[in-house]
Amino acid sequence: MPLARQSLPRTDTSILPDVLRPGLRLVFCGTAAGKRSAQEGAYYAHPGNLFWRALFQAGLTPRLLAPAEFPLLPEFGIGLTDLAKRHSGNDDELPKDAFDVSGLRSKIDIYSPGVLAFTSKNAARAVLGPAIHYGAQLQPLGTTRVYVLPSPSGQARGHWSLVPWQALAKDIRPTPQDR
Repeated sequence: MPLARQSLPRTDTSILPDVLRPGLRLVFCGTAAGKRSAQEGAYYAHPGNLFWRALFQAGLTPRLLAPAEFPLLPEFGIGLTDLAKRHSGNDDELPKDAFDVSGLRSKIDIYSPGVLAFTSKNAARAVLGPAIHYGAQLQPLGTTRVYVLPSPSGQARGHWSLVPWQALAKDIRPTPQDR
């Protein structure tokens, strides 16, 4: 098997647990846990990953959280999942059958968050098809609105922009009528 296709071994359980519950305003979905995240048991754990800084800088969390604090996200109305729950590694290292699209759709149907935000165009394409762009998508998944965000991974730095993350945050902020 070529090196580019090797990932950490498939397991019978999830590499990282879903952080999902009813009533979340926002759920982030990545492709799979990176190798560092799998080792540390925490989402977006690599120091070069901008996920936690983006959450704070966009105003989605009131402070900068550490990756190990991911279980606290529901306190801020935020959840986490991945499209490939039983594999880890970079997108180009995942086996072709790693993505569980029907599993993600089922989770969104069950938990019905306000917004599902993909942190990877690869994950978004697997679920939504090839005609996607950064920002809000026209087609919801059930009652859940969908966003596609630039990947916060250090390996995707050439495509990084905080602007779509800020637009998402502005879109989901409660209005005075909601308070």
